[in-house]
Amino acid sequence: MTKNIMITGASRGIGFELAQLFAEEGHNVLALSRNDKPIAALDHPNIACFPFDITKTSDLLNAKEFVASNWDGVDVLINNAGRVLNRPFLETSAKDFEEVYKVNVFGVANLTRLILPFMPKTGHVVTISSMGGVQGSVKFPGLSAYSSSKGAVITLTELWAEEFKEKGPSFNVLALGAVQTEMLEEAFPGYKAPVSALGMATYIKDFALTGQKFYNGKLLQISNSTP
Repeated sequence: MTKNIMITGASRGIGFELAQLFAEEGHNVLALSRNDKPIAALDHPNIACFPFDITKTSDLLNAKEFVASNWDGVDVLINNAGRVLNRPFLETSAKDFEEVYKVNVFGVANLTRLILPFMPKTGHVVTISSMGGVQGSVKFPGLSAYSSSKGAVITLTELWAEEFKEKGPSFNVLALGAVQTEMLEEAFPGYKAPVSALGMATYIKDFALTGQKFYNGKLLQISNSTP
């Protein structure tokens, strides 16, 4: 059955691979990112895209309007957009924290709030977090803003699942370990991850389509390495 899939952070890495995987399976995809050129260049008939900054109210409303005008609902929302900052805590300003949280927490919350009315009880909101945001996991210097923001969306997911447990949709969060992406290179220069962006995207695609049958309000740690 054809699903309507919304993905943020689709210009590169896992999000870019996810858009292609879903589209190749015949699903309708709205691939959102600030730079829409890589997705637009695919020229795939099942993928719609336009420039989208998750921190801008006008862009959030554009996404809502697209759904209202073109789809009969959203089956899967994948909150994949993220911003990383690797900087010693004493050099991390309040503005630095705010810029990271605008994308990783506030943007996720704002987009989810707008899209939830379009989602059926069987829908699935999947938010991409990080092992760095998991309580008790190994932590790394320089990632105070990033890792704490990723911890915040883990708690948000648990709260959403409780608040919407009667009418749906389902909410789950995936805490990813090291995946070979541009973002990993920013956080850990020179480190080579054992998992490719395509490999992780394949896992996330399958989970997004079926995970709500088994999980709601759960944190799944998807990691075989540290970082």
